[in-house]
Amino acid sequence: MRHAESATPTLFHGAESDVELGAHGHRQAKAAAEWFRQLQPTLVVSSAMRRAVQTAAPIAALCGVAHVIEPLLHERAVGPLSGRPRDEGEPIWQETLAKWRSGETAYAHPGMESFDAIRQRTLPVLQRIVTDYVGGRIVLVSHGVVCKVLLLTLLPGYSAADWLRIGVAKNVAVSELLATTDGWHARQLLQVPAPVQAVDAARAQAVAMTEA
Repeated sequence: MRHAESATPTLFHGAESDVELGAHGHRQAKAAAEWFRQLQPTLVVSSAMRRAVQTAAPIAALCGVAHVIEPLLHERAVGPLSGRPRDEGEPIWQETLAKWRSGETAYAHPGMESFDAIRQRTLPVLQRIVTDYVGGRIVLVSHGVVCKVLLLTLLPGYSAADWLRIGVAKNVAVSELLATTDGWHARQLLQVPAPVQAVDAARAQAVAMTEA
């Protein structure tokens, strides 16, 4: 799953920005923990970045399982875009995405991380976790771009060309994958749990009433 909403969601936050969750993000994390408790996970894993740790910790605590930190699951390095407004960096991101979707997965804007580099960094971590905890139900909390790179790498019938087709990695978007002898299979892809949707809807309603 992707972490909950950061304190400054209108800015680019890559590996260079260890931003915390905002108040709404903490509400999302609490709602996600209640939802995950019904699934009875056996382990929670997250990147070492605060926005991921603060999302994962309530899940581990409520479910009564260990919380393991994997630093290599950090967000994509975005170099000069770090901390900049999203609209300023959008042209660079769209250029990068077009390159990746066309098959140029080694492409990266100067100072940033490519699709290939993210895959090479994170895939061995995921494979090790699955090997170490075979038979478990693992909640893995990482970052939007990382989640999509892993999904497009692991799932049959997908590649970087399917970046848009596979869906949007919203905050707390969950994908449920099952590892079998035939490879990975998806039971759901990038779905925000209903309790988190309710929290998001309540905020949207409060904002609308304030603006009315």
